[in-house]
Amino acid sequence: MNVVILCAGFATRMYPLTKNFPKPLLEVGGKRVLDYFIEQINRLPEVETVHIVSNDKFYDHFENWRRQNERSGIFGNYSVTVHNNGTVDNETRMGAAGDLFLALEKIGTPGKVLVSGGDNIYQFSIKSMCEKFLTGTTHSISALFETDIGKLQKTGVLELAEDGRVVKLHEKPSQPPSSWICPPLYFFQPSVWPILECFLTEPGNHDAPGYFIDYLCRQETVMALKLNGSRLDIGSIGSFQQADMTLHQEPLDLEQM
Repeated sequence: MNVVILCAGFATRMYPLTKNFPKPLLEVGGKRVLDYFIEQINRLPEVETVHIVSNDKFYDHFENWRRQNERSGIFGNYSVTVHNNGTVDNETRMGAAGDLFLALEKIGTPGKVLVSGGDNIYQFSIKSMCEKFLTGTTHSISALFETDIGKLQKTGVLELAEDGRVVKLHEKPSQPPSSWICPPLYFFQPSVWPILECFLTEPGNHDAPGYFIDYLCRQETVMALKLNGSRLDIGSIGSFQQADMTLHQEPLDLEQM
């Protein structure tokens, strides 16, 4: 299985903190945001390659991070490659779907793939999710229960069938159809390759990854994996400061999950 981590955003909402430094490499709770996900990946023996998509502005930061971690032996038994999508500012960004397609092109041969945003810290283990996905035949996405209406209106919310199949993903809905949110953590079957390519040829918003999930569930079966847990979304200076305080008070311990 391959892993793709989307880190090509410019995080303009967090200026000046991220004006010259990438958000996924900020330290939260004494660790870089991206390192938390690497710890999760290290628990998945099925992972063969990890592909990180960066923009041109921050590419050197990620490449330096990769070299440092490679020397220190932090990575597991997989190769890590950083890809430069060539964009230099927020106006020229490719969007999550474009960045994912770039990574899939670099991977080349269609296969099972785990995709994550680079600015989320998952406060649950993804190991059991991965095991369930690998034994199945459908695409799977994470689903977390959220009761705060304000938070529901600021993220992707799932409309689900009784069997857990995703009927639609509503991006930042004013009237949320459920209390199940979808963080950027997806498990895709090999058939995602041509479907993503078709999605990118159609007009519409290709930026937030939720738009592609909504498209995908209209083409093939996508199942929601309902989880007991939460996530820290580093989307603003306020959420960054809150996450830092939370993880200093209660460090994330995957062994207890």
